[in-house]
Amino acid sequence: MSKTANVVVIGKEYLLNGYVAVLVRGDVGSVKAATEAGSTAARRVGELISVHVIPRPFDETEKLLQYWSGARKTGDNTPG
Repeated sequence: MSKTANVVVIGKEYLLNGYVAVLVRGDVGSVKAATEAGSTAARRVGELISVHVIPRPFDETEKLLQYWSGARKTGDNTPG
């Protein structure tokens, strides 16, 4: 995914039952290209459940993404 387009992988979470969530950031076109390449690769090795691109995340979602990427602002009260 990250080699296909100008995106940054900010997180990877191993979930229950073998599910994996991968988060990438970048401009919308790059993220769509990267997720398309990633979904193609995922289908080759297993089952793809879902792909979701959030073009302009809400402030609350943006805070979660910043937390995952380690880009917390000074004075932020999130645990960590």
